Amino acid sequence: MKIALVHDWLTNIGGAERVVINFKQLFPEAPIYTTIYNPDNLDDELKNIDVRTSFLQNKRKAKTNHQRYFPFMPMAFESFDLNEYDVVLSSSSSCAKGVITNPNTVHICYCHTPMRYGWEFYYEYLNKERLSALKKVIMKYFMNYMRMWDRISADRVDYFIANSQNVAKRIWKHYRRESVVIHPPVRTKLFNISNVDEEYFLIVSRLVPYKRIDLAVETFNELGLPLVIIGDGSERQRLQSMAKSNIKFLGRQPDEVIKEYYSKCRAFIFPGEEDFGITPLEAQASGRPVIAYGKGGALETVVEGKTGIFFKEQSVNSLKEAINRFKNYDFDKIEIRKHAEQFDEEIFKKKIEEYVKYCYEEHNLKINSFKVL
Repeated sequence: MKIALVHDWLTNIGGAERVVINFKQLFPEAPIYTTIYNPDNLDDELKNIDVRTSFLQNKRKAKTNHQRYFPFMPMAFESFDLNEYDVVLSSSSSCAKGVITNPNTVHICYCHTPMRYGWEFYYEYLNKERLSALKKVIMKYFMNYMRMWDRISADRVDYFIANSQNVAKRIWKHYRRESVVIHPPVRTKLFNISNVDEEYFLIVSRLVPYKRIDLAVETFNELGLPLVIIGDGSERQRLQSMAKSNIKFLGRQPDEVIKEYYSKCRAFIFPGEEDFGITPLEAQASGRPVIAYGKGGALETVVEGKTGIFFKEQSVNSLKEAINRFKNYDFDKIEIRKHAEQFDEEIFKKKIEEYVKYCYEEHNLKINSFKVL
């Protein structure tokens, strides 16, 4: 069984890239096809491996600003010749699922989300981005085309895997396709429980608009409680200018530093709506409770009253109320960690391996069983 892996882009490390690392560990001989590759920003597991890039790789600033080449990504994925493979396993939140395969190749897509900026989050992106009136008009026409391509390219996938029930609903809504749910991998063995309890609350996140870190900053400005924010992104300068002295920004940090902060925080703050969300589970693997916005993937990873609590609205008052309510709970660190261990990467790899084998065998039965009249 000859396998190829496909991923949107490999320019930074995040939850989707951890999925690709697990795929590569399962199928070490499989090459990775992607639009743009920047090993300088990736973990060691994604360096010095067989990565095959598109014509976008050597374009100006492609490695540091892949978003500018988004209009060309459908063409980039369609340019890959994957005819030699028995199985194509794609990891897609954008265009990777759009690769073209022959009838004998089974294409299995691990879908992190249907293109979020094309569908229900489109209006949020359009209204929040600092765009001129002309650019907004152009964007409306362009995204209309992208939605049509996204829908059509979904038909090229033989089997969908959703990373959550939340995403499975969106796959059905936008593509009218069924999917199985296999939750993303969490490196629970990397994290540990500490007996040291410090007073700070914690955020680990990319600092981009939809993560709603601004909501946490405004809330902690009012509460005056200590908040540590680990991560970087386009919003960092604006967020730092908003924040009072009780809020510390540490930027990007290595795993060992992040692990230490997780293990000693009072609670983890998760103010955005995510497709799934790995960081709340990393906090729980460290025995720490989560205060999360009660929508999206957090509903599948946080157990109200046992591993954390929810707030109902993305507003300062709602988050403040949850933080004040949080003080009345007595969480069990060991029970919190046990919950997180259900999402361990070894469990993920076992499920993926079994499902790929099932799809491959079923696909071969289907293509060899057509009736001739």
